Amino acid sequence: MKQIFRYELNVSDDTIDENGHVNNVEYLRWMLDAAVMHSGILGCTAAIKEIGATWVVRTHHITYLLPAFAGEKIVVLTWVSNLRRVLSLRKYKVVRMADKAVLAEGETDWVFVHAETGKLRFMPKDIMALFEVLPQEKEAEVMKHVLG
Repeated sequence: MKQIFRYELNVSDDTIDENGHVNNVEYLRWMLDAAVMHSGILGCTAAIKEIGATWVVRTHHITYLLPAFAGEKIVVLTWVSNLRRVLSLRKYKVVRMADKAVLAEGETDWVFVHAETGKLRFMPKDIMALFEVLPQEKEAEVMKHVLG
């Protein structure tokens, strides 16, 4: 589905903490990496660079549900849940591929700003059009198809 971006990875040894599972910080890193990759594939990264703009995370929230371990195959799913002139809400699910268990869920509020000044900037309509929003009320239905 075009609305959902999939970032697949293998959990590496260097992500494991003293508790023997993936460090919580890694989940945020994976989510941000997925968001940046999604933006790049859609052409947004190049388009905003041309106009001197960028996205900045304003807030983030993660709910950790189950641990991940070295060697496991993980998929980070991300989608845009809400898109306004200066704000975008992006959501995530981190899923273990072997059993389709949801390991973590999260969201980030992104703000659209001038790259040099950091001041809020209205997003041009052509850039907004690059994203296909997945409204919250349709998430469960779409996830059934994505996760099988």
